[in-house]
Amino acid sequence: MTQAPGTTTRTGTRPTRIRWKIFLLLLAIVTINYVDRGSISVALPLIKEEFGLSDELTGVLLAAFFWTYALMQLPSGWLIDRFGARKMVGSSCIAWGAATALTATAPGPGALLGLRALLGATEAPVMPAGGKLNAIWMPLRERGRGAVLLDAGAPLGAGVGGVAISWLIAMTGGWRPAFVVAGVVTVLMGLLAWWYVRDTPRQHPHVGEAEATDIETSHAAEDSAAGRPGGRRGLRRYLKFRSFWAMCAAWLGFNGVFYGLLTWGPLYLAETKGFDIATIGWSTFVIFGTGFVGELVGGWLADAWRARGRGANVVMRTLLGLAGVAVVLGLLGVTVVPGPIAAVVLLSAVLFFLRWVGLMWSVPALLGGREDAGALGGAMNLSGNIAGILTPMLVGFIVGATDSYTWALLYFVGAGLLMTVAVLSLDYTKRLPA
Repeated sequence: MTQAPGTTTRTGTRPTRIRWKIFLLLLAIVTINYVDRGSISVALPLIKEEFGLSDELTGVLLAAFFWTYALMQLPSGWLIDRFGARKMVGSSCIAWGAATALTATAPGPGALLGLRALLGATEAPVMPAGGKLNAIWMPLRERGRGAVLLDAGAPLGAGVGGVAISWLIAMTGGWRPAFVVAGVVTVLMGLLAWWYVRDTPRQHPHVGEAEATDIETSHAAEDSAAGRPGGRRGLRRYLKFRSFWAMCAAWLGFNGVFYGLLTWGPLYLAETKGFDIATIGWSTFVIFGTGFVGELVGGWLADAWRARGRGANVVMRTLLGLAGVAVVLGLLGVTVVPGPIAAVVLLSAVLFFLRWVGLMWSVPALLGGREDAGALGGAMNLSGNIAGILTPMLVGFIVGATDSYTWALLYFVGAGLLMTVAVLSLDYTKRLPA
């Protein structure tokens, strides 16, 4: 029998679990991704003072990353589907590590803005590539846990980054050398990803026959139930379906909340609660670390409930709808509580439930199958990062105009409402196009 290029011959039947090792590696990569993108928020009090930035200019600076990150989502999705997730993950990681280190050389606001834009462009492929790997490597019964394990790097990176960057700033004497260290670590992680990740289970030298067959059997059953032949279809075929737009709107609202808290949360704690750099770091760790735990809980609940025979719509709409309501109520509570401890507790609760929506990274494969998961993941992430572009700037203008964070928090409430409506209107049972 002729062997496909890049595959390996295997005869053993001992079950292996390489898919989970790959997703633990992806968890580490996404964690570092969010350490690097969120590092500027932790260092922002120092950067703002050094460059004399206004609130409005600070918002523009924070948004610079998201302009290029969003613009590169659709090209990244196409490249992932065309050339494979492994090459895109490895090269992206190496490139954004270099961009992080170069940020330390910025002589002023203009250069800093340009380097943040470069960071956004180089980080763009990682999440859509992770969604593609989730579609290819995970059986359907494990795809919820795969999705949240991938996405859980976001709150973990935001939490760890708060402590790590503040510690590096203290140890190295400034934000610039801290960025160099973070960039070097990222480049090394990219080299590891290039060496270990494979585009399919059959290509990995350590995947046993039992694991490969289990994954392929699950995929075959999924394709049969979907009643649609394989093959790439391109993004335009999906634009006429409500579920496509609901997927995009849900991620838009989700990121309106998450990126708002990621970019402005540390400065909010500094300017309204009087936190210093060290306290900001630990508070950020608690808030986003709670989100990391919440995301893993959400993924486990989804897969466990599905394993008991409940339909996808019941599971996803119940869990994500409940999460949306909790997020909205928690944010409303933050607007009225005066104490710093109460604010940290409520923001932690918000992140715990908000991160359940990381289950959305299972939706591109659900709607488009494995062949189009990269393109649909890119479209979803593009929509979400429109919020990344707008939210930091809008919050900057709101805070600058009102000299208060109250209306900014109400903006987050509106984003949470959009997310809640969208996740409840999405049909999680039908692959598109039918």
